[in-house]
Amino acid sequence: MAEVLFYHLTQTPLERTLPELLEKSLQRGWRVLVKGGNADRLAFLDEKLWTYRDDSFLPHGASGEGAEHQPVYLTIGDEEPNQANILFLVDGAAYPFEKMNSFDRVCVLFDCNDADAVSAAREDWKATAAAKLPAKYWAQEDGSWTQKAENTP
Repeated sequence: MAEVLFYHLTQTPLERTLPELLEKSLQRGWRVLVKGGNADRLAFLDEKLWTYRDDSFLPHGASGEGAEHQPVYLTIGDEEPNQANILFLVDGAAYPFEKMNSFDRVCVLFDCNDADAVSAAREDWKATAAAKLPAKYWAQEDGSWTQKAENTP
């Protein structure tokens, strides 16, 4: 059963938070699917994953780049070519709750400065509970993540 993690970005923007979470996922040996809300923003994140640190990059690809071999795959579409264990939903991307169990973990990242994103995350939290999926809500505090809520069906 998929666990759904809600990450409320209150201190760092997505382009700084996502690479850290992706690194942790890869260290655990997971394959990752990142589903974005729009093409321009996903292209921006694609570039950031190559340049977010001077001494490192995150191996990844997008549509048409040998996707089945990529440990991290970025998309705005419905394709899931890399047998991902973990799904990241960013910039308002949606995914059907009934299909979430094909992943070990689903992470919903949303920005505190975007009222629509916060409202959507609240609705997703309720829908996650209705779908009887376990969920945790995390928020950034003093430079680290603090668990604020948990829903165990």
